[in-house]
Amino acid sequence: MFKLKENNTNAKTEMLAGITTFFTMVYIVVVNPVILSDAGVPFEQVFTATIIAAAAGTLWMALFANYPIAIAPGMGLNAYFAYSVVGGHEGITYEAAFAAVFVAGIIFVILSLTSFREKLIEAIPSNLKHGITAGIGLFIAFIGLRLTKIITAHPTNLVGLGDLHSSSAALALIGLAVTLVMMIMNINGALFIGMVITGIIAYFTGDLSFNKGFVSLPSLPEGLIIANPIDAFGEVISHSLYAVVFSFILVTIFDTTGTMIGVANQAGLMKGNKMPRARKALLSDSIGTAVGAMFGTSPTTAYIESTSGVAAGGRTGLTSLTVAILFIFAAFFGPLVSAVSGLSAITAPALIIVGSLMMGSISQIKWNELDEAFPAFLIILSMPLTSSISTGIALGFISYPLLKVVKGQWKEVHPLVYIFAVLFFYQLAFLPH
Repeated sequence: MFKLKENNTNAKTEMLAGITTFFTMVYIVVVNPVILSDAGVPFEQVFTATIIAAAAGTLWMALFANYPIAIAPGMGLNAYFAYSVVGGHEGITYEAAFAAVFVAGIIFVILSLTSFREKLIEAIPSNLKHGITAGIGLFIAFIGLRLTKIITAHPTNLVGLGDLHSSSAALALIGLAVTLVMMIMNINGALFIGMVITGIIAYFTGDLSFNKGFVSLPSLPEGLIIANPIDAFGEVISHSLYAVVFSFILVTIFDTTGTMIGVANQAGLMKGNKMPRARKALLSDSIGTAVGAMFGTSPTTAYIESTSGVAAGGRTGLTSLTVAILFIFAAFFGPLVSAVSGLSAITAPALIIVGSLMMGSISQIKWNELDEAFPAFLIILSMPLTSSISTGIALGFISYPLLKVVKGQWKEVHPLVYIFAVLFFYQLAFLPH
């Protein structure tokens, strides 16, 4: 079913890769409820809804698309939901905002059933694709450094070196050293083993504790938030949430598309300029978004942390099936997951190492052609500096056709690139992001 031999892998490697991906991204089941609770959504509701959305989207990816890519509610989109949609509009309840997410999810499904999103992947110039892969790598490495306070805020230069004597930074550096040594020695599952060793050290140093126990039953105190699709469309119309739906669609399409291209590139699964089974893969985030909105969470997206599983050897849907199963189990182990995912030093080394591996795409960019190189450079630079994959893609999409027009090569640019350049310009200039 997963074509393991065809992809030069085995069940043990795939499952270890799934475990690695899960532990690098499971923080979302804690962080997402914290953010959405600021919009008034009960913590327990979002915790369970986050797991349902992640499991639904990732299972689809595993069983129908056969890619090692995990799906879960996206960071950034949850903040936009909580602070811009609900917090920034008087009279907009979280129920109405979830209606907008649901409508966006249904539109996603329709778009994914057509060839539109597949054509979009093919339309993206190869240099932009390499820039997206490298930019995501730099972004996740920056996340790893920032979460462990190896890098901290600086009053004049925005970022600076943190206190390396702090327990978080020291533990992360130890974990990084251990994991790098194992990877250089070609030890299978080095990223996951590195996390286990770091976790054991953290437990004995007192940085990791399990004060709240290990097990608890999941709950949905609000039940189904979107029970009637017709009512959801009615909420969008009555509150004129068209711009909100458009923002969700635009950001999620490119967040997911960019991440999938980056992960597929890293895993060597791209066939020329095409992504095999792209339509089935792209359906996963749209299904996750629609299902998640019904239970009470913000839009889902493909997770850049999937690259950690790919680096650990994941090449097929068995990796993402493992992730989905672990998410389902996580629903019953809230306190345990919260404790492990709450200590960023355990997962940060994997993010930093994967970031370095993804930066290899830079070598494939045509640096001697400025009209090709600068848009890719803009993507790579802006992703970590704006903390947004979609913003980096937007700047690349806007600058690329402009430079081609100036050079007199406007015919070489796919019409979809021009269309999205205009849409991205409109979004950056006039819509909240």
